[in-house]
Amino acid sequence: MADIDCNSEIKGFHRTKVTLLKSQQDDMRKHRDAGRTRLETGFDRDDHPQPREKASQGSYQMRTMVQDDDSDYDIDDGVYFEKEDLVDSDGNALVPKAARERVCKALKQDNRLAHNATVKHNCVRQEYPEGYHIDMPVYRIVTTSNNEDEEVKLYELASGDEWIESDARAVTRWFNDIVGELNAGESDGSQMRRVTKLTKKLARSRKDWKTKTTSGICITKLLTDHFESVEDRDDKALREIWKRIKEKLDTSTEIEHPVLDEPLAKSGDTEVRFFRDCLSDALEKLESLDNQNCDRKKARAAWGDVFNTTYFSDLPGDDDKGKKAESLVVTSVETARRDDGGGRFG
Repeated sequence: MADIDCNSEIKGFHRTKVTLLKSQQDDMRKHRDAGRTRLETGFDRDDHPQPREKASQGSYQMRTMVQDDDSDYDIDDGVYFEKEDLVDSDGNALVPKAARERVCKALKQDNRLAHNATVKHNCVRQEYPEGYHIDMPVYRIVTTSNNEDEEVKLYELASGDEWIESDARAVTRWFNDIVGELNAGESDGSQMRRVTKLTKKLARSRKDWKTKTTSGICITKLLTDHFESVEDRDDKALREIWKRIKEKLDTSTEIEHPVLDEPLAKSGDTEVRFFRDCLSDALEKLESLDNQNCDRKKARAAWGDVFNTTYFSDLPGDDDKGKKAESLVVTSVETARRDDGGGRFG
């Protein structure tokens, strides 16, 4: 049985087809900053207090956003207000929906934008003609004291008709901290982010999968729980991690929240089950890589089938004159080494 080394192909796919291009990042940042400016202008116009903080969060801030052919991008940019600033003209505290409506009204400046901002259950959404949208979750900062009479700040999200304790920045901090821990000892220190983005790309690799599969944060949590570092072998790391996640989800589809005492997904979650089935399909396709007669063409075809792309089959081969083929090394099968501090993860 042979082990086909497709590391260079996978890295090339990640670099050109998965990770966001600089032009895309710059465009999103430009729209985010323009939205912040409109918000500030609107609050001045309406004579309302400005937010205390504005903070990008989610996959945009964690640098795990992936390319999408339809530019279906979700950028989260939270706005944080002091509790005493979210009051009406009579000094009464705003209910969550009224707080979101105030932010929505502030964003509506003129008719230059093709789409008006809209109030959603957990945020205010601004859509753009390019296909993506910016979500602004609305938070209030509550100052209180702990048992030692020390001042502490709590953050509450305007969710539906309730203020619920939440702060997405804590999830970003959790991910950034654990990425450093899981990448320790790995030469370029970025394999964790690459396999996270590649797995999110798989989950959205078919147009009809996008609305059926689980969320990016659920995928990210599964990746951190079952990460396996395989030096200089992103292809092998992917297979080992996908196998571990599939085994876990065969037992239970419940996924724990990284910072809160509530699950990201409950047992029996249909979107998580769909993602599990996507992994099962991908792993079945990749079994052909283990056949003794597997060659360069077949290996690339398998990865192309997994990600639903012609990228791999379009790569130059040995018989393409004047073109240098990407390296593909055949070695003996070797079990991936775990790099998780003695079995802590998975």
